[in-house]
Parts: sequence; C-alpha cells; structure tokens
Amino acid sequence: MIRATGIEKRFGRRRVLRGVDVELDRAGLLLVTGPNGSGKTTLLRILAGLTAPTRGALEVAVDRGRLGYLAHEPLVYRELTALENLDLFGRLYRVPERRERIGMLLERFGLWDARNERVAAFSRGMQQRLALCRTLLHEPELLVLDEPYAGLDDAGSSLLDRELEELAGSRALVVSSHDPERLGPLASGRLVLA
Repeated sequence: MIRATGIEKRFGRRRVLRGVDVELDRAGLLLVTGPNGSGKTTLLRILAGLTAPTRGALEVAVDRGRLGYLAHEPLVYRELTALENLDLFGRLYRVPERRERIGMLLERFGLWDARNERVAAFSRGMQQRLALCRTLLHEPELLVLDEPYAGLDDAGSSLLDRELEELAGSRALVVSSHDPERLGPLASGRLVLA
C-alpha cells in the first residue's frame, strides 16, 4: 500500500524529516510516535499526498478518493449542522446509500441526538467525533490519522478504540500518537521519529 524510501522534508533551511523509510501492507497499522516537533504531522501529510517530500521516493498504491485523512483540525464547516456536513462530504465522495451510512456513523459516534445542531456549538470532543465520521464516511482503503484521540473524553476514546480494533487487519492505517501503548497491540509496524 505504501512504500517510502529516504523521505526528507525541508522548510527553508530547517530540516524536519531526514532519511525516513516506511513500508505498509494493505492490512497493516503503522504507529508513528515521537516528541512534538519531530515531524509526525509532516510525514502524515506527505503520505496523504497533501505536501511533497523535498527528497526521496514515495509510492502510495491507492486512489486519492479511497484515502481518509484526519488532521489536527476537524476540517468540518462550523456554520453547518453535523448532518449537513456529512451529507456534503458524502455527495463529494459519491457515497452509495449516503443517508444510511451517515446515520450509522452519527449513531456509532454518539452524535445522533446532536445531528441538527450547528458544529459551532459543538465541544472540541464532539467536533473530533464528527471529524472521525467524516474521515470514515466513504470507507477508505487507507486511513491516515494524525493524533485521532486529541480532544476526546474517555467515552470518545473508547469509541475510537473499538473502531480501530474493527478496522485493523481489514485496511491500511497510519496513526500518529503520543500514547503508543494504547495502539501497540494493533500495530504491525512502528516508526519512532526523533
């Protein structure tokens, strides 16, 4: 699914990544860890095709429309409701049986009762849950999740644990985390950035 060799990234004179190699199978989970400023977000953005490496070779064997990316920001429209947001993204991705899929995700992530509220009124944790719904909506073959537990309370974290357990082994996942013990049992590979 992913093969990257010698990935480097510079921003001006500042080198963020140096000689990073990544290999991930179609049903693997790569756990990316490291301190703040080590380049985790930059690497995930490169793997998702959102920025290009300065040097190195990258092959991602999945169509862009089959990739799901969760960033630090929820990337949802605050002036729309949860339902309107997911309907918009469902249309963009041409999700079959869109309404059923949206309803199922809102229910699964505990947002059904808030489906008609504007996202601007959501707590940070609710916004993160909605962002996870958006990311999973089109059932991507490759999921790139940058600190997916950020902003989630215990109940939200447990929901995400269950979701990742179900997804692991059935699709490719790249997940950055400051809590490697939480995802360690699911990981088929680890990459520690210094």
